[in-house]
Amino acid sequence: MTQAKGALQGVRVLDLTRVLAGPTCTQMLGDLGAEIVKIERPESGDDTRGFAPPFWPGTRESAYFLGANRNKQSVTLDIAKPEGQAIIHRLLEGGCDILVENFKVGALAKYGLGWDQLRQKYPRLIYCSITGFGQTGPYAPRPGYDALVQAMGGIMSLTGDPSGPPQKVGVPIADLFAGLYGCIGVLAALNHRNATGEGQRIDIGMLDAHVAWLANQAMNYLATGENPPRLGNQHPNIAPYQEFPTKDGYIILAIGNDPTFERFCRSFGQEQLLADPRFATNASRVQNRQLVTETLTPVMRSLTTAEWIEQLEALKIGCGPINTLDQVFADPQVKARDCVVEMRHASGETVQVIANPVRLSATPPQYRLPPPVLGEHTEAVLGGTLGMTEAELAALRAKAII
Repeated sequence: MTQAKGALQGVRVLDLTRVLAGPTCTQMLGDLGAEIVKIERPESGDDTRGFAPPFWPGTRESAYFLGANRNKQSVTLDIAKPEGQAIIHRLLEGGCDILVENFKVGALAKYGLGWDQLRQKYPRLIYCSITGFGQTGPYAPRPGYDALVQAMGGIMSLTGDPSGPPQKVGVPIADLFAGLYGCIGVLAALNHRNATGEGQRIDIGMLDAHVAWLANQAMNYLATGENPPRLGNQHPNIAPYQEFPTKDGYIILAIGNDPTFERFCRSFGQEQLLADPRFATNASRVQNRQLVTETLTPVMRSLTTAEWIEQLEALKIGCGPINTLDQVFADPQVKARDCVVEMRHASGETVQVIANPVRLSATPPQYRLPPPVLGEHTEAVLGGTLGMTEAELAALRAKAII
């Protein structure tokens, strides 16, 4: 059976990114069918190659790097040297559609590779810059780090137990969102170029993206002028919508509206709450969230987590276990959706990666290339795509350009 074509088949991306925000963007484009040429520093490569342990068993690759770099060709190239810059221009001249970079503001301009320097020569080029704070504003020159942006962007003031310190999210979500917003911008710019022939610059700031996904909590602040408090696992606008202890662990109970709360009360011997104005509506329950928690805690302790899930699911009341990662990857739904993909790595080992969650019926995500070893495709790209001879490649190696 012939594999379906990727939605971005024929699109070529020059990837000048490292760590996570930029590689997240380019991996998504690669999964959708684009050809990605990842430029890495000779000898050291992407910083995340050294973000270990853990290394993947049987390889010298960090698990971190493997998670954001499939469907890419790795080319080692020193762009700080004129010969390296010349090769970048040859790649651009050879039909590159998109350039994605996450250097500090102005850094690529030192090498003649800034947007203003390339836009005239390559008018169809889509140039996506992902930085900590964007290309403008007083913080633009600052480096951006996920924990720093989580702190400055407000999520740490909202996350964690009310009696504890501010808490960041347990994965680098500021990086991930910036990368995904970058991908959305690239796709919009690509559609515009297909219609007009005009390329453009995409300016993604991690702090901008972070503020954008504050979502309902940001709107709560804008509506009231009051800083939302930390609520632990409770919802700022719905109650009960939180974790509760059970007889043998914990469970998430998510009662999203008044009919569901009524169904819960009538099913579990709590009908008296329906006559109490403090419980009658979601708004009143939110205003009395501590009372709601204290009232329902002994009820929830009466059954095990599994017993609650069985009964609540039968009543179509939102609930779920609080899984550890081993439980996540053993979950029948996760398995049924093929959320883990195996790929044959250049080391000879089989590595596992997290599947792309975008399910497209005609042009599904593809898993063509495993995360590359450093410089794995240098000769193929420079020799094959650009037509360099072995003598030219040897001269570049001798000068440590590649």
